[in-house]
Amino acid sequence: MSESTTSLIVGHRRRSRPRSGLRSLWKSPFFDIAALIIAVVTLMALFPSLFTTIDPRDCDLSMSRVGPAPGHPMGFDIQGCDYWSNIVHGARTSLEVGVYTAAISFVIALIAGSLAGYFGGVTDSIISWTSNVILGIPVGIASLVILYQFRSRTVWTIVFVLVLFSWAATMRYMRSSVMQVRNLEYIQAARGLGVGPWRILRSHVIPNAVTPLIVMTTLSVGAGMAAEAGFSILGVGLKLPAFSWGIQIALASQDGNWQIAPLLMFFPTLMLGLTTLAFVVLGESLRDALDPKARR
Repeated sequence: MSESTTSLIVGHRRRSRPRSGLRSLWKSPFFDIAALIIAVVTLMALFPSLFTTIDPRDCDLSMSRVGPAPGHPMGFDIQGCDYWSNIVHGARTSLEVGVYTAAISFVIALIAGSLAGYFGGVTDSIISWTSNVILGIPVGIASLVILYQFRSRTVWTIVFVLVLFSWAATMRYMRSSVMQVRNLEYIQAARGLGVGPWRILRSHVIPNAVTPLIVMTTLSVGAGMAAEAGFSILGVGLKLPAFSWGIQIALASQDGNWQIAPLLMFFPTLMLGLTTLAFVVLGESLRDALDPKARR
Protein backbone atom coordinates (compact mmCIF):
# COMPACT_ATOMS: atom_id res chain seq x y z
CA MET A 1 0.00 0.00 0.00
CA SER A 2 1.41 3.38 -1.01
CA GLU A 3 2.03 6.22 1.43
CA SER A 4 -0.55 8.40 -0.33
CA THR A 5 -3.25 5.76 -0.04
CA THR A 6 -2.39 5.24 3.61
CA SER A 7 -2.76 8.97 4.24
CA LEU A 8 -6.20 9.00 2.64
CA ILE A 9 -7.28 6.10 4.86
CA VAL A 10 -6.03 8.00 7.87
CA GLY A 11 -8.11 10.98 6.77
CA HIS A 12 -11.18 8.76 6.54
CA ARG A 13 -10.55 7.47 10.05
CA ARG A 14 -10.26 11.01 11.31
CA ARG A 15 -13.79 11.68 10.06
CA SER A 16 -15.15 8.56 11.74
CA ARG A 17 -13.71 9.35 15.17
CA PRO A 18 -16.63 11.49 16.36
CA ARG A 19 -19.06 8.59 16.00
CA SER A 20 -17.96 7.08 19.30
CA GLY A 21 -18.32 10.48 20.94
CA LEU A 22 -21.86 10.89 19.59
CA ARG A 23 -22.81 7.50 21.02
CA SER A 24 -21.55 8.60 24.44
CA LEU A 25 -23.78 11.69 24.47
CA TRP A 26 -26.70 9.77 25.92
CA LYS A 27 -24.64 8.90 28.98
CA SER A 28 -24.77 12.53 30.08
CA PRO A 29 -27.85 13.42 32.17
CA PHE A 30 -27.51 17.09 31.18
CA PHE A 31 -27.67 16.17 27.50
CA ASP A 32 -30.66 13.91 28.12
CA ILE A 33 -32.58 16.71 29.88
CA ALA A 34 -31.66 19.23 27.17
CA ALA A 35 -32.72 16.83 24.41
CA LEU A 36 -36.01 16.17 26.21
CA ILE A 37 -36.76 19.90 26.52
CA ILE A 38 -35.96 20.51 22.85
CA ALA A 39 -38.08 17.52 21.81
CA VAL A 40 -41.08 18.74 23.84
CA VAL A 41 -40.80 22.31 22.51
CA THR A 42 -40.47 20.98 18.94
CA LEU A 43 -43.60 18.85 19.36
CA MET A 44 -45.34 21.86 20.86
CA ALA A 45 -44.40 23.93 17.81
CA LEU A 46 -45.35 21.30 15.23
CA PHE A 47 -48.40 19.75 16.88
CA PRO A 48 -49.95 22.24 19.34
CA SER A 49 -53.17 20.23 19.45
CA LEU A 50 -51.28 17.54 21.40
CA PHE A 51 -50.91 19.98 24.30
CA THR A 52 -54.10 22.05 24.20
CA THR A 53 -57.44 22.09 22.45
CA ILE A 54 -58.30 25.66 23.48
CA ASP A 55 -58.24 28.32 20.78
CA PRO A 56 -55.73 31.01 21.86
CA ARG A 57 -58.01 33.64 20.28
CA ASP A 58 -61.04 32.56 22.30
CA CYS A 59 -60.95 35.38 24.85
CA ASP A 60 -63.21 36.77 27.59
CA LEU A 61 -62.27 40.21 28.92
CA SER A 62 -64.01 39.44 32.20
CA MET A 63 -61.23 36.90 32.85
CA SER A 64 -58.43 39.39 32.21
CA ARG A 65 -55.31 38.59 34.27
CA VAL A 66 -57.15 35.97 36.32
CA GLY A 67 -54.78 33.38 37.80
CA PRO A 68 -54.72 29.60 37.28
CA ALA A 69 -58.11 27.91 37.27
CA PRO A 70 -59.41 24.39 36.51
CA GLY A 71 -58.68 23.68 32.86
CA HIS A 72 -56.48 26.78 32.65
CA PRO A 73 -53.20 25.90 34.44
CA MET A 74 -51.53 29.22 33.61
CA GLY A 75 -54.55 31.45 34.00
CA PHE A 76 -55.52 34.14 31.51
CA ASP A 77 -53.69 36.97 29.76
CA ILE A 78 -54.58 40.66 29.54
CA GLN A 79 -57.37 40.03 27.02
CA GLY A 80 -58.76 37.08 28.93
CA CYS A 81 -57.26 34.44 26.60
CA ASP A 82 -56.05 31.10 27.94
CA TYR A 83 -52.37 31.65 28.72
CA TRP A 84 -51.30 28.03 28.36
CA SER A 85 -52.72 28.00 24.84
CA ASN A 86 -50.77 31.18 24.10
CA ILE A 87 -47.58 29.54 25.39
CA VAL A 88 -48.13 26.44 23.26
CA HIS A 89 -48.91 28.30 20.04
CA GLY A 90 -46.11 30.81 20.70
CA ALA A 91 -43.52 28.03 20.64
CA ARG A 92 -43.72 27.72 16.86
CA THR A 93 -42.83 31.33 16.06
CA SER A 94 -40.06 31.54 18.65
CA LEU A 95 -38.53 28.27 17.46
CA GLU A 96 -38.89 29.24 13.80
CA VAL A 97 -36.89 32.44 14.32
CA GLY A 98 -34.09 30.56 16.08
CA VAL A 99 -33.92 27.59 13.70
CA TYR A 100 -34.25 29.57 10.46
CA THR A 101 -31.62 32.07 11.58
CA ALA A 102 -29.20 29.32 12.59
CA ALA A 103 -29.78 27.26 9.43
CA ILE A 104 -29.34 30.13 6.97
CA SER A 105 -26.31 31.46 8.82
CA PHE A 106 -24.85 27.95 8.78
CA VAL A 107 -25.14 27.66 5.01
CA ILE A 108 -23.64 31.09 4.37
CA ALA A 109 -20.82 30.56 6.86
CA LEU A 110 -20.11 27.08 5.50
CA ILE A 111 -19.76 28.28 1.91
CA ALA A 112 -17.96 31.55 2.62
CA GLY A 113 -15.67 30.12 5.30
CA SER A 114 -14.72 27.11 3.18
CA LEU A 115 -13.87 29.23 0.13
CA ALA A 116 -11.91 31.80 2.15
CA GLY A 117 -10.00 29.25 4.19
CA TYR A 118 -9.14 26.83 1.40
CA PHE A 119 -8.37 29.07 -1.58
CA GLY A 120 -7.00 32.10 0.29
CA GLY A 121 -5.70 34.99 -1.81
CA VAL A 122 -8.22 37.38 -3.32
CA THR A 123 -11.13 35.15 -2.34
CA ASP A 124 -10.07 35.22 1.30
CA SER A 125 -9.45 38.96 1.21
CA ILE A 126 -12.89 39.79 -0.18
CA ILE A 127 -14.80 37.50 2.20
CA SER A 128 -12.74 38.46 5.24
CA TRP A 129 -13.05 42.18 4.46
CA THR A 130 -16.82 41.85 4.14
CA SER A 131 -17.08 39.98 7.44
CA ASN A 132 -14.88 42.56 9.17
CA VAL A 133 -17.21 45.32 8.00
CA ILE A 134 -20.21 43.42 9.38
CA LEU A 135 -18.45 42.76 12.68
CA GLY A 136 -17.53 46.44 12.98
CA ILE A 137 -21.15 47.59 12.86
CA PRO A 138 -22.93 48.15 16.22
CA VAL A 139 -25.33 45.23 15.89
CA GLY A 140 -27.92 46.38 18.40
CA ILE A 141 -28.36 49.87 16.99
CA ALA A 142 -28.20 48.73 13.36
CA SER A 143 -30.80 46.02 13.96
CA LEU A 144 -33.20 48.48 15.55
CA VAL A 145 -32.73 50.97 12.71
CA ILE A 146 -33.38 48.36 10.02
CA LEU A 147 -36.40 46.83 11.75
CA TYR A 148 -37.87 50.27 12.34
CA GLN A 149 -38.05 50.77 8.56
CA PHE A 150 -40.57 47.93 8.17
CA ARG A 151 -44.20 48.85 8.77
CA SER A 152 -45.14 45.24 9.42
CA ARG A 153 -42.64 42.69 10.61
CA THR A 154 -42.86 38.94 10.04
CA VAL A 155 -40.74 36.00 11.08
CA TRP A 156 -38.70 36.40 7.91
CA THR A 157 -38.08 40.07 8.63
CA ILE A 158 -36.57 39.18 12.00
CA VAL A 159 -34.61 36.29 10.47
CA PHE A 160 -33.22 38.55 7.73
CA VAL A 161 -31.84 41.05 10.25
CA LEU A 162 -30.39 38.35 12.51
CA VAL A 163 -28.70 36.52 9.62
CA LEU A 164 -27.33 39.77 8.24
CA PHE A 165 -25.30 40.33 11.39
CA SER A 166 -24.65 36.77 12.57
CA TRP A 167 -23.07 34.95 9.63
CA ALA A 168 -19.77 36.85 9.81
CA ALA A 169 -18.77 35.57 13.26
CA THR A 170 -19.59 31.93 12.48
CA MET A 171 -17.84 32.24 9.10
CA ARG A 172 -14.58 33.08 10.86
CA TYR A 173 -14.78 29.84 12.87
CA MET A 174 -15.24 27.85 9.66
CA ARG A 175 -12.43 29.72 7.89
CA SER A 176 -10.02 29.12 10.74
CA SER A 177 -10.92 25.43 10.90
CA VAL A 178 -10.47 24.98 7.14
CA MET A 179 -7.08 26.67 7.25
CA GLN A 180 -5.96 24.15 9.87
CA VAL A 181 -7.18 21.17 7.87
CA ARG A 182 -6.12 22.13 4.33
CA ASN A 183 -2.41 21.41 4.89
CA LEU A 184 -2.72 18.10 6.72
CA GLU A 185 -0.99 15.06 5.26
CA TYR A 186 -4.03 13.29 3.87
CA ILE A 187 -5.12 16.47 2.08
CA GLN A 188 -1.67 16.79 0.51
CA ALA A 189 -1.84 13.11 -0.43
CA ALA A 190 -5.14 13.69 -2.21
CA ARG A 191 -3.58 16.55 -4.17
CA GLY A 192 -0.69 14.28 -5.08
CA LEU A 193 -3.09 11.71 -6.45
CA GLY A 194 -4.54 14.36 -8.75
CA VAL A 195 -7.83 14.88 -6.96
CA GLY A 196 -9.39 18.22 -7.96
CA PRO A 197 -9.60 21.09 -5.45
CA TRP A 198 -13.41 21.15 -5.37
CA ARG A 199 -13.60 17.44 -4.66
CA ILE A 200 -10.95 17.74 -1.95
CA LEU A 201 -12.83 20.63 -0.39
CA ARG A 202 -16.17 18.81 -0.50
CA SER A 203 -15.06 15.30 0.45
CA HIS A 204 -12.09 15.83 2.75
CA VAL A 205 -11.72 19.39 4.05
CA ILE A 206 -15.30 20.35 4.94
CA PRO A 207 -16.19 17.08 6.78
CA ASN A 208 -13.10 17.49 8.96
CA ALA A 209 -13.47 21.24 9.52
CA VAL A 210 -17.19 21.67 10.10
CA THR A 211 -17.31 20.71 13.80
CA PRO A 212 -16.83 24.25 15.24
CA LEU A 213 -19.51 25.56 12.87
CA ILE A 214 -21.99 22.89 13.96
CA VAL A 215 -21.44 23.78 17.59
CA MET A 216 -21.79 27.52 16.97
CA THR A 217 -24.94 26.94 14.92
CA THR A 218 -26.54 24.93 17.72
CA LEU A 219 -25.74 27.68 20.22
CA SER A 220 -27.15 30.34 17.87
CA VAL A 221 -30.65 28.79 17.88
CA GLY A 222 -31.22 29.91 21.44
CA ALA A 223 -29.59 33.26 20.74
CA GLY A 224 -32.01 33.86 17.87
CA MET A 225 -35.00 33.06 20.06
CA ALA A 226 -33.76 35.45 22.74
CA ALA A 227 -33.14 38.17 20.13
CA GLU A 228 -36.72 37.87 18.86
CA ALA A 229 -37.97 38.41 22.39
CA GLY A 230 -35.67 41.40 22.80
CA PHE A 231 -36.95 43.01 19.60
CA SER A 232 -40.55 42.54 20.74
CA ILE A 233 -39.82 44.15 24.11
CA LEU A 234 -38.20 47.13 22.36
CA GLY A 235 -41.22 47.51 20.08
CA VAL A 236 -39.55 46.59 16.79
CA GLY A 237 -40.36 42.88 16.79
CA LEU A 238 -43.44 40.85 16.01
CA LYS A 239 -46.86 42.19 16.91
CA LEU A 240 -50.28 40.77 17.68
CA PRO A 241 -52.12 38.82 16.31
CA ALA A 242 -48.93 36.76 15.97
CA PHE A 243 -48.02 34.40 18.82
CA SER A 244 -44.55 34.14 20.30
CA TRP A 245 -42.95 34.03 23.71
CA GLY A 246 -41.32 37.36 22.95
CA ILE A 247 -44.69 39.00 22.33
CA GLN A 248 -46.02 37.59 25.60
CA ILE A 249 -43.03 38.92 27.53
CA ALA A 250 -43.42 42.31 25.85
CA LEU A 251 -47.13 42.52 26.71
CA ALA A 252 -46.46 41.48 30.29
CA SER A 253 -43.87 44.24 30.65
CA GLN A 254 -46.25 46.96 29.47
CA ASP A 255 -48.18 49.18 31.89
CA GLY A 256 -46.97 47.22 34.90
CA ASN A 257 -48.98 44.12 33.98
CA TRP A 258 -46.31 41.84 35.42
CA GLN A 259 -46.68 43.57 38.80
CA ILE A 260 -50.41 42.92 38.85
CA ALA A 261 -50.12 39.39 37.45
CA PRO A 262 -46.49 38.16 37.82
CA LEU A 263 -47.32 34.85 36.13
CA LEU A 264 -47.77 36.68 32.81
CA MET A 265 -44.04 37.38 32.85
CA PHE A 266 -42.92 34.20 34.59
CA PHE A 267 -44.31 31.53 32.26
CA PRO A 268 -43.02 32.78 28.85
CA THR A 269 -39.70 33.81 30.41
CA LEU A 270 -39.36 30.34 31.92
CA MET A 271 -40.10 28.65 28.59
CA LEU A 272 -37.70 30.88 26.70
CA GLY A 273 -34.97 30.47 29.33
CA LEU A 274 -35.27 26.68 29.50
CA THR A 275 -35.26 26.30 25.72
CA THR A 276 -32.29 28.63 25.26
CA LEU A 277 -30.37 26.83 28.00
CA ALA A 278 -31.22 23.46 26.41
CA PHE A 279 -29.66 24.54 23.10
CA VAL A 280 -26.57 25.82 24.94
CA VAL A 281 -26.18 22.45 26.70
CA LEU A 282 -26.75 20.66 23.38
CA GLY A 283 -24.04 22.75 21.71
CA GLU A 284 -21.55 22.20 24.53
CA SER A 285 -22.27 18.46 24.50
CA LEU A 286 -21.75 18.26 20.74
CA ARG A 287 -18.46 20.13 21.07
CA ASP A 288 -17.21 17.62 23.64
CA ALA A 289 -18.38 14.71 21.49
CA LEU A 290 -17.11 15.92 18.12
CA ASP A 291 -13.83 17.48 19.24
CA PRO A 292 -11.33 14.80 20.34
CA LYS A 293 -9.18 17.39 22.10
CA ALA A 294 -12.09 18.39 24.35
CA ARG A 295 -12.44 14.79 25.58
CA ARG A 296 -8.83 14.45 26.69
